[in-house]
Amino acid sequence: MKGRQERLLLGALGVVVAFGVCEAVSRAGLVRRSYLPPASEVLARAVELAGDSVFLGGIAATLRAWGLGLALAVAIAVPVGLVLGSVPVVDAAVRAIVEFLRPLPSVALIPLVSLLLGSGTETKVALVTYASVWPILFNTVYGLGETDPLAKDTLRVFGFGRLAVLLRVELPGTAPFIAAGIRISAAVALILAVATEILAGFGEGLGIFIAQAGLATDGTRDVLAGVVWAGALGLVINGVLVWGERRLFPWTPERRGVG
Repeated sequence: MKGRQERLLLGALGVVVAFGVCEAVSRAGLVRRSYLPPASEVLARAVELAGDSVFLGGIAATLRAWGLGLALAVAIAVPVGLVLGSVPVVDAAVRAIVEFLRPLPSVALIPLVSLLLGSGTETKVALVTYASVWPILFNTVYGLGETDPLAKDTLRVFGFGRLAVLLRVELPGTAPFIAAGIRISAAVALILAVATEILAGFGEGLGIFIAQAGLATDGTRDVLAGVVWAGALGLVINGVLVWGERRLFPWTPERRGVG
């Protein structure tokens, strides 16, 4: 507990120092206010946006695309990862395809996906899903490789079949790796949801707010306020998922290291 409190205090200190530096740089005139408004003004604008129903509707649209895309990624990546990790023949057959698709940046697919699905939530969800699949998929495959071979052999000796071994040993042993992959993909999904809105320029969402603010004559403060909201959402999402991992898998090394 003490170690966790120290990390929280250090994190808060880092935020305060960064806030103070940005405030001082802007107030001292080292950077034009049109490029870098004082941090206090940006924070005040971010708080003000919390009372804007249109802005909050955009946040809800972004989170909706984020949630749907992440859920689809989990539904696709976990079963596929279990198959690839437990059936070497299948893994060898599709490995080249997976390695070809994995490096493709999701933002490069925006024009193609927009043509196929139109300019709506479906495009954002498809791109978020595509980007989020990979961390979950590879963490699942890696987790299967790390399961206890003695436990699997013991079940086989007692006559349990392949499916029973998967459900009783491999899946529970892989669950912490899957959870870690979901946490990584949650951040990727949020980035893609906002980035797709900014680059595509359609629909509604936090990215649309940032993009429109960037086109305004004096919109830097709104752009940075939107960025603050994006960072805050990412921080909250990560914190919730980390808390969930600690509660569900208290035996993991990460949990044992918390004191």
